[in-house]
Amino acid sequence: MDPFRRRADSMDRSRAEFVGATALGVVASDPERLGLFLALSGIGPETLRESAAQPGFLLAVLDFVLSDDDLVRVVAKAADIAPTAVASARDQLAGPAPG
Repeated sequence: MDPFRRRADSMDRSRAEFVGATALGVVASDPERLGLFLALSGIGPETLRESAAQPGFLLAVLDFVLSDDDLVRVVAKAADIAPTAVASARDQLAGPAPG
């Protein structure tokens, strides 16, 4: 493992947004995965750009990614992070747990 890689527990918001954007790129590059994401999220291809600007969009992308272990590994490799850091990015974007 690269000693310069950030540890999963040091995930800040900026890094989490980078991971989310990387995940979106990975999903968008595969028409089958993109179609599944759009179907599950209820977003239409015609509103994808508009939806991507909304708060919570990258969180939804990471939730989708985390449902598939193989996809987690692909995103982690693309973002140059450990696979466990994908979940850390998701948690960072979700914000603190209520209560």
